[in-house]
Amino acid sequence: MIVIAHRGASAELPENTLPALERAIELGADAIEIDVRADRDGRLVLTHDPVVRGRSYAVLEEAVDVCRGRIPLMVELKTPRRYRRYDVVARTVRLLGDDDALVCFQRAALQEARALRRGLKTVQHVGLGVSIRGARDAWAAGFANGRVTARGIAAARALGLETLVYTVNEPARMRELAALGAGGIFTDYPDLARTTLAGRRG
Repeated sequence: MIVIAHRGASAELPENTLPALERAIELGADAIEIDVRADRDGRLVLTHDPVVRGRSYAVLEEAVDVCRGRIPLMVELKTPRRYRRYDVVARTVRLLGDDDALVCFQRAALQEARALRRGLKTVQHVGLGVSIRGARDAWAAGFANGRVTARGIAAARALGLETLVYTVNEPARMRELAALGAGGIFTDYPDLARTTLAGRRG
């Protein structure tokens, strides 16, 4: 299983910040997931929640610079339809490297991304308006931890999809998902996940 640091090493440092990304790299995560929205000026900024005017945010270009050549990024676009006037999908796609991935709940955004860049890795979150079959053109299906089942994982794998589960922080659950055949987990504790899964392999 791959270990994806959820919003960076967010259990230790403020989520979606450059220090949290650096810490995730130090802890040996396999990839880092970050959330991106557009602010009022059209900048692509790192935040899970809506942008608050006057608050300081890291921008996507900075995150890409920190991670390039060191660790793959999984960039989740939050409600990109709302920011269409800023061309967020195309701008994000241009920033991503070959090992990076675009993540979204909205299927149309991922379809646009794949049309712009053939071969781009995309992660379609499923279960909230998009079926597993609806994710068939993606690289991976993303499942909510509380909703994923062995049957769902098997169905996704039958379609040739990688299977990723968010957000998993309990060691027992990490081991259970590994036994079910999940391909990776998003976690706030990448060091704990690595230790837990290494112990399972041993």
